[in-house]
Amino acid sequence: MRFDSRVGWTLLTALVPAVWGTTYIVTTHLLPEGHPLFAALMRTLPAGIIALLIARRLPRGSWWWKSLVLGTLNMGAFFPLLFIAAQHLPGGVAATLGAFQPIAVAFLAVALLHERLSGWRVVWGAVGVTGVALVVLGPDAALDPTGIAAGLLGAASMGTGVVLTKKWGRPAGVSAVGLAGWQLTAAGLVLIVPTALIDGIPAGIDAPVIAGYAWLGLIGALMTYTIWFAGIRHLPVTATALLGLLSPLVAAVLGAVIAGEALTAVQLFGFAVSLVAMVAGQLTPRRMPVLDAHRSR
Repeated sequence: MRFDSRVGWTLLTALVPAVWGTTYIVTTHLLPEGHPLFAALMRTLPAGIIALLIARRLPRGSWWWKSLVLGTLNMGAFFPLLFIAAQHLPGGVAATLGAFQPIAVAFLAVALLHERLSGWRVVWGAVGVTGVALVVLGPDAALDPTGIAAGLLGAASMGTGVVLTKKWGRPAGVSAVGLAGWQLTAAGLVLIVPTALIDGIPAGIDAPVIAGYAWLGLIGALMTYTIWFAGIRHLPVTATALLGLLSPLVAAVLGAVIAGEALTAVQLFGFAVSLVAMVAGQLTPRRMPVLDAHRSR
């Protein structure tokens, strides 16, 4: 399949939220509890330095501050908020809050990109949130205010970062891995001081913990953000954000498989609803020929 096509880029970019769906299970099963800032630091700075070594190119001009802004929104603020939400809420509630991101992106695209509001994608975004809720929410879902605030702020932070990434693009001659490296490094640098002051270094870092950090950094950040930024460049920004519905679905599947729990009929229905919403959101409905009708008067 040619990856210069819309379908090819959509399929490739969809791998990213699928990989991000492993974050919750890795965090809860491998990483030390209570160190969200340190986990975010380990996910960004080492991966960013590796990306810089691969790309061998530093930002120039305005891209120094743009990289700082994007790195903070997409990673430096988003990752700690994600870990805080995961620690204060059941995974289902946190995932449902994260699923609001496509709706936020649709409205941010109007404000920042001056695009027409895509009612089509807003509706399918809402349908997708409903589907995710059916999959991951249970009767014992607790609504902790700190977790809810962190989840919503995280969705808003990355949503803004996605839209600004689309708006600013990337400089000529800079690869997607280079752009990812700038942002990951910037995010890591932003996180150093708060990590040292608040989290510190967790005790008992063993082989499983190192494996968890390595997965989140090398696969869940370096590889995925390289693909993600390339995908944003080739795809409509709101349609790209709708692919994020895959993340909570993959997280739910992994949770069910590892816990040995069978999915209920309601959850399977939610899966179907979410997948339909995600696919429908990639389509662009035909506009009614209003202009032609107006001219014919």
